[in-house]
Amino acid sequence: MKSFFLAVLFFLGGMGLSAQSLDKAKDLLKAKKYMDAKAEIDKLLEVEKHQKNAEAWYYKCKIYAAIADDSTIKSQVPDARATSFEALKKYVSTDEQGSKEKEKQLLLLQLDRYTPINSVYTGYFNDGVGNFKATKYDAALTDFKGALSAREFMFFKGWTTAKFDTLITFYAGIAAEHAKKRDEAAYYYSQIADAKLSDETYLNIYKWLANYYSQDKNDEKDALKYVNLGKQVFPKDTTWNDIELGVYDNELELYRKNGNKDSLFSKYEQITAALPNNPVFVYNYGVELYNYAIDTSSGKKPANSDALVAKAKEKLNKSLQLKPDYSQASLLLGTIIYNEAVDIKATTKNIKGSKPDDIKKRAEIRTAALKKFDEALPYFEKVDQELGPQGRLKQEDKKTLKDAYDLMINIYDQKNQKDKSDLYTNKFNDVDKVH
Repeated sequence: MKSFFLAVLFFLGGMGLSAQSLDKAKDLLKAKKYMDAKAEIDKLLEVEKHQKNAEAWYYKCKIYAAIADDSTIKSQVPDARATSFEALKKYVSTDEQGSKEKEKQLLLLQLDRYTPINSVYTGYFNDGVGNFKATKYDAALTDFKGALSAREFMFFKGWTTAKFDTLITFYAGIAAEHAKKRDEAAYYYSQIADAKLSDETYLNIYKWLANYYSQDKNDEKDALKYVNLGKQVFPKDTTWNDIELGVYDNELELYRKNGNKDSLFSKYEQITAALPNNPVFVYNYGVELYNYAIDTSSGKKPANSDALVAKAKEKLNKSLQLKPDYSQASLLLGTIIYNEAVDIKATTKNIKGSKPDDIKKRAEIRTAALKKFDEALPYFEKVDQELGPQGRLKQEDKKTLKDAYDLMINIYDQKNQKDKSDLYTNKFNDVDKVH
């Protein structure tokens, strides 16, 4: 009986020490002796049985938050903010058990105006801003992540109705981008874009994501997703078409690099079907078809060279229907026909006899070649009509004009029309002066 009485006295004495230690920690916190308060609360919670004392965790949260907010001592406890947050989680952990302690805890938080969680939330945010300004982007990202975690915790506990913090999500994305963590930046930016936020501040996010998925991930589907979202949210912006073209260009480049022409041409079919009114891709498709059709790097042209040339001409004509002043398309169409004339004329070398039939055949071939040259001329004349009257030209247009003149000179030399040949020779020589 006596030993039992002593045990009870001993237990009650222990409880008294716990209360005294907690009261001492509270007093030290109130006196702003934060490091002393830290030592007191840490010592208290080192004892396993005291770890069930919810109020002790509450004050550990407040003490560590105070340290994190004090610029004179925060460096002594680098993880003070994170420790404060974890202590708050411990404090409310009895919520999950549905005990009466929940009501006590909520009342304490309400009386304290939710200061502990707000301190964690705003503290992380302010630290993030400070680290960002100091160009400590990795640290800033960690801080903004902490703020977002605090916000999610508040939402989960029902202390706020808004789970999504647009501003901090945006800052987290910027910090990640500056820290060269593009995957993380995409994670945060995509949350803003997926929410279709239309503030002008976020316009470039949609463009950034389109570029990221196109260039970094070779993911045409998601790249075009953000192009289309951007068009939807910011319809007045005029750059979406250029960005979309960039996405498709990048996709085509991947197919070019793999060397499989069938895959490349299949991709062109897909893109030109998706953009039926875009002359650029139809023109580029024609260029790719023709370059492959005349490629002799393997020792000879492809077996279906003639069919490829015919299809190239079809695509180039289509690009001119969509854009009648497309000078590059006119030049290439004229060049293809010009090369056909040269090929025809070259066959005279196979007829070396001097018999009347041989002479006749050579004359017929030359006539057929001249007919082809005449067929090519209107395309070069069109280039002259479109670019010749203009003033200063882009380098690409200047080259197009000079190439057209050069081929016209050759044609008129073949036709023995010196006046015309001289006319275009002078124009050729004047291009750099005039344009």
